[in-house]
Amino acid sequence: MIAVVVVRDGVLPQGADEAAAECGGRVLLAGSGTVMAAEALATSLAGQVYLLELAATGFQPAHFAAAIAPHLAGEPHVVLPASADGRDLAPRLAALLRRPLHAGAIAVTPSRVDLARNGGTELHRATPAPEFLATLLPGVRGVTPCPGAEHTVEVLAPLPAAAAPAAGGPTDPTVVAVLPPDPATIDLSEAPRIVAAGAGLDGPERIPQLTAVGRAIGASMGATRVVTDRGWVPHARQIGTTGVVVDPSLYLAFGISGAVQHTSGLGTPAHTISVNTDAHCPMMQMADLAVVADANETLDHLERLLGRPAEGDAGTMQEGVA
Repeated sequence: MIAVVVVRDGVLPQGADEAAAECGGRVLLAGSGTVMAAEALATSLAGQVYLLELAATGFQPAHFAAAIAPHLAGEPHVVLPASADGRDLAPRLAALLRRPLHAGAIAVTPSRVDLARNGGTELHRATPAPEFLATLLPGVRGVTPCPGAEHTVEVLAPLPAAAAPAAGGPTDPTVVAVLPPDPATIDLSEAPRIVAAGAGLDGPERIPQLTAVGRAIGASMGATRVVTDRGWVPHARQIGTTGVVVDPSLYLAFGISGAVQHTSGLGTPAHTISVNTDAHCPMMQMADLAVVADANETLDHLERLLGRPAEGDAGTMQEGVA
């Protein structure tokens, strides 16, 4: 098996290392800055890496598919991370290679594909064709480092005949503008910053407050199962083994004790901040910065610092606070 990962300016998408690990470390990195991406991948996973540098302005799925497909002719089993670019590229590659696509997999082998269906509440097991493509959901497989394993890198040359889609075939849209994602609606699994609500918050009115604080710092709002069970937050914003698996660069936990069902869905945040009155709870122990304080009072203070007053004060939230 081989993983195909789209790289933008040297940045690996979410789930790239898991897709590569599922394929035993064999991965084709395609896009811009592939050398830098290969170095980042080598820190967590050793394996056979192929680099296909594609000169393109942004991600052009039709162009990328036409350039990548010839290199996969001898690869019967292809896995892509179910990132935004992976989900866009996979059906185009499947069409060019004339193979079935199994989307939303949680495990892939040459003889079996496990698929999550109905919002992750059902597991469907499929016996794939001899040749197929699959997209692997991020955050479900993990990566086990292999100390001492050999890491090789090979640069592939773009094939002239595959420089662009065939005449009359699929074309790429013209990009008019790129808008930043709305922190309030972005999929939690792809959110780079998250502010999360726990049982320590004293009422449902804290959720709009937390959402506003998150919006001011470009963060999405998430919650523990206790909060969703109370009906304060939709299940789609629940983080954990029975909710969404996330991997943000910044995670702020307000009133979260850190039960294993929650923390096992956190991935590996680069920075974790926890606010709790219990200095010895698991969430505080795993935090880079542990603030021993009442989460509700801390939220009130954060609102004032960010320009939006707490209830009873005057003023408005300042726009564009970073």
